[in-house]
Amino acid sequence: MSKVQADATLWPRAALEGDVICLFVAAGLSEPKAGSVARTLILADMMGHATHGLALAPGYVQALKTGDMARDGEPEVISDRGACVAWKGHRLPGAWLVERGIDLALERIAACGVFTLTIAGSHHTGALATYLPRLTERGLLPILSCSGPAAAGVAPFGGTRSLFTPNPIAAGIPTSGDPVLLDISASITTNNRAKQLVKAGQRFPAPWVLDAQGLPTDDPAAAVSGGGSLLPIGGLDHGHKGYGLALLVEALTQGLSGLGRHSRPSGTLMNVFLQVIDPDAFGGRASFEAESTWLVEACRTNPPRPGVAKVRVPGEHAMSQQRIAQAQGVPLSRAVADALAACMVEHGVVRTTA
Repeated sequence: MSKVQADATLWPRAALEGDVICLFVAAGLSEPKAGSVARTLILADMMGHATHGLALAPGYVQALKTGDMARDGEPEVISDRGACVAWKGHRLPGAWLVERGIDLALERIAACGVFTLTIAGSHHTGALATYLPRLTERGLLPILSCSGPAAAGVAPFGGTRSLFTPNPIAAGIPTSGDPVLLDISASITTNNRAKQLVKAGQRFPAPWVLDAQGLPTDDPAAAVSGGGSLLPIGGLDHGHKGYGLALLVEALTQGLSGLGRHSRPSGTLMNVFLQVIDPDAFGGRASFEAESTWLVEACRTNPPRPGVAKVRVPGEHAMSQQRIAQAQGVPLSRAVADALAACMVEHGVVRTTA
């Protein structure tokens, strides 16, 4: 558990989800949209992605008040070639749009083998890893990425002025057991994490930020309000790797969607790239799972280096945490729980969770 969650208490998932749905309905969302948002945020907390969990809920409610997040509407289809679809999201809740996109992928994947969707201009999507198990449990391989064309926070390698967002890319690899879940940002850390640390009066564990003069620092305020930027993956030595990843994500999410930085959009916008691959369209699911399962076991049985108890695969901890949270309760820090409770009181939501 991170320092931010050191004082976490456990909340029953079903009751918590019901309360959060009621909050978003009170804020103006329809129940299906509210359900998607609540489910995604709670899954993030269950998986250990606290920066993208219910800590975001009050901000989402505020966005509904200001109109930054749209309450009503449907995605606009701008292109549909069966296996390739492009939507305009019109600032609708990102979680709901991504879940709708997955619905469409599941409808079409058997016929097309590979399904690809872009969404231009959704609202915030939350933690990408939360969407993957719904596809991997069906033996499918999803690739999911997003970026914010109206925001910045990460400078190109060698530069000092923020240009990119953290630009995460996620993928799920089905195996005969738990899937491998990748969720990797092009930056070492995220804007949300920096804001949470500033609020908590804490610092990064290492110099993960450049100040406005381009000097490395562990002070998150340098990136939040000091004119600095987050370092790309690889840091000062090998940050060209994260820089390259950021460029790829920008091409997938902004270039392909038709809405990018060149258009100078404003407000909270996320562009999404979703691709779903059916191994049956290639060498077959049985062969794929045999290979992926063998590889996972080979990683786990690899002799660990000194100081490491065992080799883990990406997503192993998240799936384990999710099972624990399902059985014992969703962990929420005192600050998150208090902010959520205050938001519910403000909107007249009677909590079923104590």
